[in-house]
Amino acid sequence: MLSGAEAVLALRAGGTALIVEVRHPTPRVLHWGADLGDPTEVHGDDLRLTAEPAILNNSPDEPRVLSVWPSEYDGWSGTAAQSGNAAGYATTPRPLLESHRIDVPDDGVGGRIEFGFVDRVTAIRSSLVYELDRFGVLAVRMSIERDAALHPSTGGAPYTLDGLLALMPVPERATELLDFTGKWCRERAPQRTPFGFGTHARATRRGKPGHDSPYLLVAGTPSFGFGHGEVWAMHLAWSGEQRYLAERLPEGAGAFSAVIGAGEGLRSGEVLLADGDRYDAPTVLFIWSDAGTDGLADRLHRRLRSRPNHPSTPRPLVLNTWEAVYFDHDLDRLTQLVKRAAEVGVERIVLDDGWFHRRRQADAGLGDWFVDRDVWPDGLGPFVEVVRSHGMQFGLWFEPEMVNLDSELAERHPDWILGPSAGLGPSSRQQYVLDIARPEAYGYLLTRIDALVREHSIDYLKWDHNRDLIEAVSREASGDRPGVRRQTLALYRLLDELRERHPGLEIETCSGGGGRVDLGILDRTDRVWASDCNDPVERVQIERWTRALVPPELIGSHLGSARAHTTSRTTDLSFRLVASLTAHPGIEQDLTAASDSELAAIAAWSRLYREIRPLLHTGRVVNADLADDATALYGTVARDGSRAVFTWVRFQSSAAGQSGRVRFPGLDRTARYRVAIREELGAASRHQGRDPEWVARAAEHPIELSGAVLAGAGVPMPTLNPQQAMLIDIERIP
Repeated sequence: MLSGAEAVLALRAGGTALIVEVRHPTPRVLHWGADLGDPTEVHGDDLRLTAEPAILNNSPDEPRVLSVWPSEYDGWSGTAAQSGNAAGYATTPRPLLESHRIDVPDDGVGGRIEFGFVDRVTAIRSSLVYELDRFGVLAVRMSIERDAALHPSTGGAPYTLDGLLALMPVPERATELLDFTGKWCRERAPQRTPFGFGTHARATRRGKPGHDSPYLLVAGTPSFGFGHGEVWAMHLAWSGEQRYLAERLPEGAGAFSAVIGAGEGLRSGEVLLADGDRYDAPTVLFIWSDAGTDGLADRLHRRLRSRPNHPSTPRPLVLNTWEAVYFDHDLDRLTQLVKRAAEVGVERIVLDDGWFHRRRQADAGLGDWFVDRDVWPDGLGPFVEVVRSHGMQFGLWFEPEMVNLDSELAERHPDWILGPSAGLGPSSRQQYVLDIARPEAYGYLLTRIDALVREHSIDYLKWDHNRDLIEAVSREASGDRPGVRRQTLALYRLLDELRERHPGLEIETCSGGGGRVDLGILDRTDRVWASDCNDPVERVQIERWTRALVPPELIGSHLGSARAHTTSRTTDLSFRLVASLTAHPGIEQDLTAASDSELAAIAAWSRLYREIRPLLHTGRVVNADLADDATALYGTVARDGSRAVFTWVRFQSSAAGQSGRVRFPGLDRTARYRVAIREELGAASRHQGRDPEWVARAAEHPIELSGAVLAGAGVPMPTLNPQQAMLIDIERIP
């Protein structure tokens, strides 16, 4: 055991602390959660003294330990951090601490702890890095490297890695779990369960996170909500297959009650480590908050916004052509659409699917990334000129990772398709997956996309990915090899190289809507398409939970037609405008078919967006905890507290005729505010005789209310009809 001064390492930032004991054979986490103060004072030794649990009946004769690399050697009977074998041997990892170091900035905020291990059982050297940023987000990175010299008898056989998971302990008061499921057009659907005994395991086997991705797994105190409760959460920053788990054993986890953890989902034989080979696990982010899920979101949003590559210019208002014209690409029609878009204030035009060779419908052409001269006899140049002449940016849709069998690419290179040599399985959306880890396929895509970006000075790519990866194996001379990991890494390389060649290029990630939303892909892209569903009733719920991880400026939210393309639900224009305002707005409808009054409302919406986007894209996202699930109140509060914009929404009718007093989260109870109801987009339809007095007055001209009332006592809200929304603008009085 090292001396007391050496034995306790601590990282502290943003009211959060990680405290680790350096011990042999393997260190252990003493504390992760609220900052306890300087651990070099008495409590560091106190944590060590209280780190060992009782020895239970029918248990190992030494106290169980939950080490930083949990294994059976510790007496841990839960899911191990590392699993694998060397030709059926070396199945019991014993990582022994070989080195450690801590680096803390001069200001003492955040820092990095790194451990190095040697394992003579599995012939592996490994490392574990904890890095706490100044916002209190803890990044955990793990890697292993095969070193045959450590165990000559088994080191000669390749080590088959079955899993490498980052695991963190949580205390017994974390009794509830929240994670997410979903489907196409209903992504990020929350689900809550008791944190019972056993393993709550979530795995994605779709070649991507999927529409049913766990997304963010949260363990918390009873009935935690948006703005209250203590919560411990994690997110896997990886765009391939995933494993999430929350696990509670009757004997606990060392001095803790349970663990949460995540890692890449690996297919059998996908990672084979020969001598000298290395595997780097995807980063897992762990986040603690004592202010509910909004507290988690705030830490994550601030982390993302601090990145050097985070979008720094105002997010332009977008028009995407898909639901306006579909495959009907006609220069005259598109020119009129651009003209209307310019009139209402659009700043970026994205030409969607249908511009390339053979692409007259969805069953042909994918892979042939050449402009279809039958549709565009003079190429895309004339249309790009039209867009530029109106002062707008130009974007183009691609689906590089997919291929139709009815394409020249598939006809010439059938071996480039990801799938078994015994024959391809069924198609999905009439398409298959291109094996982009194959150098020839990768080179083809890079060349074609790069050429088009250069030729037209493209500002923006909409990068789509419309099917799951099924039987995702790469055909090689020696046989079929699992290909999801290599496919994901090839995608990352492709995006990185395009951005290196074109530093100003922005990329939107789309995957049948929101099937690939994670912080791995967001390290390389500038926007996520949260869902293919532009129905505002569904979209508000999808985006509200997408914002638990992703800040609003990175979430595309588009105005669709009155009758939704994906659900056939019909909604009022005012509701659609308000619902699509508070992220990164765009338009997905045919403006040439809009009436003069509709165009005027859309132009007003465009002006309002430009007015409030500095607030929306820098402020803190907040959500009210309400008793009635048929309603929602969410908003963005400026970092300095000077202004806030809230949306009051009713999705459907409910038993309650009145809301009662509703509190506005995030406001200063000691301040005084000027409050206005913004109805330039159209007044919400009410299900009542008249508004509460304060609403009626604020709709005519701004009124003054105290923060004590708005945020403390709460105010009665109007009873809206279903599928209606109201925008409330709140400004602090100096």
